[in-house]
Amino acid sequence: MIRCHLARLMGERKMRISDVMRETGLSRTTVTLLYKETALKVDLEALDKLCDLFNCSLSDILEKMPSDSQR
Repeated sequence: MIRCHLARLMGERKMRISDVMRETGLSRTTVTLLYKETALKVDLEALDKLCDLFNCSLSDILEKMPSDSQR
């Protein structure tokens, strides 16, 4: 399972979805899917823009978690 920490990063900076959209040029759908962790696929350009916005590495946004079958 892949976890997306966009909601946490946004919360730490008191940012709203509209703030992220404005700063990155990403669509509301893209940001919302990542925020709610319901995205099934992610564009590399979107991840690059988020890393630039939050001045972080990819591992700060996405994290590989053990799936239930591996526990």
